[in-house]
Amino acid sequence: MEYSPEFVYKLLLAMALGGIIGIERELRSKSAGFRTLILICLGATMFTIYSQFLGKGNNADRIASNVVVGIGFIGAGVIFKGDRGVNGITTAASIWLTAAVGVGVGCGYYFVAVLGCVLVLTTLFLFSILDGYLDRLNQIREYNIEYAYEANNQHKYEKLFSKYGLSVKARSQKKQGNMIRGSWIVMGKESRHHHFIEVILKDKDVAEFEF
Repeated sequence: MEYSPEFVYKLLLAMALGGIIGIERELRSKSAGFRTLILICLGATMFTIYSQFLGKGNNADRIASNVVVGIGFIGAGVIFKGDRGVNGITTAASIWLTAAVGVGVGCGYYFVAVLGCVLVLTTLFLFSILDGYLDRLNQIREYNIEYAYEANNQHKYEKLFSKYGLSVKARSQKKQGNMIRGSWIVMGKESRHHHFIEVILKDKDVAEFEF
């Protein structure tokens, strides 16, 4: 394996493309940010270069193909279950695609790698605006309301959800002493959630409200 200036160009390009994607993740304070994605893209490029020289015959892609398998372990490390579902899937996908960009650079497919980087950024930046708009149209929230049993409000809040156009997806209630604690997972427009919250905050029968 002889030294070639092209190796330097590939590694520098990998650092640049990985860094560009990493900046977007860093600005959003994600677990895999600027340095992490640079290292992932750089590592994928290096493994791909090694694969071309260490592989023999039909095995030239053996090392590079295992980049896809190995990157899965890193991606799995940023996925975690939060209170309202699974988080980190977008960051894990960004790691996976950054590795793909690195492999493309290592193979010498510069146009595909750069175009892939542009499309990743387009998805992360522009589509996040669309995602936010869709979230406002169909937002899921969890409400926990505690009130005195004597208030006899077991069905009051269900009727309020219906009044403000909110759809109940799951519900549970339990009695502790003289108090009832109801929990609802509700879906609907953001503006309708706000109207419901305003009403509950002014309700004198509510002893505790989590939203």
